Amino acid sequence: MAATSNLTGRSLLCLEDFTREEILSLIDLADELKEKKRSGVRGELLDRKNIAIITEKASTRTRCAFALAAADEGAHAEFLGRDDIHLGEKESVADTAQVLGRMFDGIMFRGYTQDTVETLAEKAGVPVWNGLTGKRHPSQALADLQTVREHLGGPAGLKVVYVGDGRNNVANSLMLACAGTGVHFTDCTPESLSPDEDLVRQAKDAAAAAGGSVTVDPDPSHAVQGANAVYTDVWVSMGEEKEFKERIKVLHPYQVTMELMRKTGNLNNGRAIFLHCLPAFHDHNTEISKETGALEVTDDVFRAPFSRVLDLAENRLHTAKAIMVATMTKG
Repeated sequence: MAATSNLTGRSLLCLEDFTREEILSLIDLADELKEKKRSGVRGELLDRKNIAIITEKASTRTRCAFALAAADEGAHAEFLGRDDIHLGEKESVADTAQVLGRMFDGIMFRGYTQDTVETLAEKAGVPVWNGLTGKRHPSQALADLQTVREHLGGPAGLKVVYVGDGRNNVANSLMLACAGTGVHFTDCTPESLSPDEDLVRQAKDAAAAAGGSVTVDPDPSHAVQGANAVYTDVWVSMGEEKEFKERIKVLHPYQVTMELMRKTGNLNNGRAIFLHCLPAFHDHNTEISKETGALEVTDDVFRAPFSRVLDLAENRLHTAKAIMVATMTKG
């Protein structure tokens, strides 16, 4: 089993709190637990543990990943939706945290503000894991790195290019994850959606220490040259629906097309993959895309042999399991 005992009792709020070795050890553990599940070995590493899953935002992959990861290793997961508890309304976040900490062995939070998950971690007395906030999505970034390494090796020395809304939670966490592990990361985004300058400086410092680099580039054709992984996300995050029409106009030049993927120069040698954290507007099969058609990625790219979006979705399960096992068990 991968050596992650130094993470016992820790919370995962943002990846910049973790060293390169700690991040890679979590991915190592995720790989081991993935192989264990595929081989049919029944898990009991979390036997008799109880996990609270708090979601203020709708969720498919994050909720399912943590719930099934808990069950796979013998734990019980209790889902607590925004209408099920009094979090921050009738009862303060701090009070809720202290109550849940007396009952549960770990808490996953998926919601709006980073302050909420940080307060939960400060007051609960048990590990708390960030399943998404407006600023960060660290559990997603771990699965991103696991998928990149699974198909391309590394991740140190590889080039990962994020194309789209460059200051959302997925882009932020992916940038920090890549910076901390020696990846050459490019955030390709229009100037109006550029990431926070302080965050970019922080990522550049981390990248320099790890042997990688971080750049922000508004030109998609230039940014993807030499890319090993091209990554995108929906153009309008939850809570920003009023900006939908304007965001489409701004980001249309950043759509990931087959032409853009060819500009990586790595399709023919099998050294380029496409990634998306999902859900994706790539065809006409959702209520929104019936009117808009493909948005952030075209259907031919989404379904191409080099697309690893479903591998990435599956790896959310294995990295969620690694996070819980590493922080709630000893050795």
